[in-house]
Amino acid sequence: MDILKNLQEIQAEIPDNVKLVAVSKFHPNEYIETAYSGGQRIFGESKEQELSKKQATLPNDIQWHFIGHLQTNKVKYIAPYIAMVEAVDSYKLLSEINKQAIKHNRTIACLLEIHIAQEESKYGFTFDTCRDMLQSGEWKSLKNVTIAGVMGMATNTDNEQEIEREFLSLKHFFDELKHDFFNDQPSFCEISMGMSHDYRIAIRTGATIIRVGSKIFGERVY
Repeated sequence: MDILKNLQEIQAEIPDNVKLVAVSKFHPNEYIETAYSGGQRIFGESKEQELSKKQATLPNDIQWHFIGHLQTNKVKYIAPYIAMVEAVDSYKLLSEINKQAIKHNRTIACLLEIHIAQEESKYGFTFDTCRDMLQSGEWKSLKNVTIAGVMGMATNTDNEQEIEREFLSLKHFFDELKHDFFNDQPSFCEISMGMSHDYRIAIRTGATIIRVGSKIFGERVY
């Protein structure tokens, strides 16, 4: 398996306006260093302890994205350095990220995770609970988080039309939120969707961030 070759093939394929998150969870530091040597700077992790170990030992210009389900009691450990939390699925979590960011005099970018898949197991706001949360307006008092966009995961299926339909629903919802709540905020600009098996569909339907793991690093090392 050639990590550098895999990475370069994907980098060559994605448009300039799309950011690539290399999903490095469960992969060793050497794999990350190889991708780093190929110019990759954004890496995605989903376990706080694993991320903290990597962050302490890898180059400090890496932008770490937390892409998994983040428990509120873990926020304090990643708040000093995390570049973006991609899976904010409750107001409570958003508020905690803000609280911990204040302690480090930082502003942390966050994406609202929206449940677009058919599977019940996925986390995230529904369209309605997200609208309700934003309409309540409490989030406007959180000065140390920036709501930078939305994130969603499609159903794990081979049906490309279903995946496309779900991605388009997220794109349309992003447009709605931009219009209704973030019209004057250029920082609300990201749609994170698409993984190794469906990132091409995601790009076609409006993704600005894709999260690719196995297509770069191979299957996970547990």
